[in-house]
Amino acid sequence: MPELPDVVVYIEALQERILGQVLERIRLASPFLLRSVEPAPGEAEGKRVCEFQRVGKRIAIGLENNVWLVLHLMIAGRLHWRKRGSALAGRNALAAFDFASGTLVLTEAGSQRRASLLIVRGRDALSRLDPGGLEVLEADLPAFSSMLTASNHTLKRALTDPHLFSGIGNAYSDEILHRARLSPIALTSRLSAEEIEKLYLAAREILREWIDRLRQERGGGFPEKVTAFRPGMAVHGRYKLPCPICGSKVQRIRYAANETNYCARCQTGGRLLADRALSRLLKEDWPRTLDETD
Repeated sequence: MPELPDVVVYIEALQERILGQVLERIRLASPFLLRSVEPAPGEAEGKRVCEFQRVGKRIAIGLENNVWLVLHLMIAGRLHWRKRGSALAGRNALAAFDFASGTLVLTEAGSQRRASLLIVRGRDALSRLDPGGLEVLEADLPAFSSMLTASNHTLKRALTDPHLFSGIGNAYSDEILHRARLSPIALTSRLSAEEIEKLYLAAREILREWIDRLRQERGGGFPEKVTAFRPGMAVHGRYKLPCPICGSKVQRIRYAANETNYCARCQTGGRLLADRALSRLLKEDWPRTLDETD
C-alpha cells in the first residue's frame, strides 16, 4: 500500500501536471470504485483543479466548486499518467480522469477491488475522512509521546494505526523500528523516555529520507514504480537477507495477510519472535534465538 512518502511524491507529480487544469471527463470502468452518491461525478467535470491534500494515505484533489476527488489506493491501486484520452485497456484499469495535458489512469492489480474513489463536497466532508492520526513530520516530541502512550499497543500496531499516526503502514513501520532498534512487539506503556525519543527521531528520519529518495527516483517523470518492496530498505521485504547493520538474517512474523520484518540481533537482543502459525505447529521445536537457527 502506498504510504506517506509515496503519496507525497504522487501529489507532487500531479501538481506539476494538473494544477490549474480543467477536469474534462471522468471515466469509470468499474462501478464499484465509486463509493459515494452525492455529489455526482458530473459535478466535478468541467471544473479546474485548485489544490491537493494528503489525508492519511488518501490523495485529495480539490476543484474550484469546492468538490473533492478522494482516491484511496489501498494495497494494489496505482496511478499512471497517459496521453490525453488513453483507453481504459485491460481488466486492471478502473478509472480515467481526462485533462487537456493528459489522462490520469487508476489501476488495481489482482482480483480484489479495494481501491476507492469518493467525491465529497466541502472541507468539512473532507475532514471527516481523516482518521485523525498525528502528522509525525509536523509534531514535536511531547505530542508524539502523548499519542504513542495514550493507549497500550505493540509498537508495530501503534505505528500503523491511522488513528494514532498518519500515513505510516507496514513497510515504513518496519524501517522505523529497525532504525530505532526497537522490537515490533514492545508495548508502548513500557517504553522509557529515551526509547520514545529514539522512535520519534527514527520515524522522522525514515519518512524524510524516503521522500527524498523517491523524489530523486522520480526526477521529472511520473512515479510508475510504486512498491512496498524497495532495494534500499533495511528489513522490509528482506526476509533471510542480511541486515545492513549487523549482517544477521532478517526475520519475519506473519499474521493474516501481513508480515513484520525485523533484525533479531539489532532489535530484540537476539530473540526470535514467535510466528503465530508456525510456533503453534512446531511448539517446543520453535527456535528461540538466532543461535538456534545456525
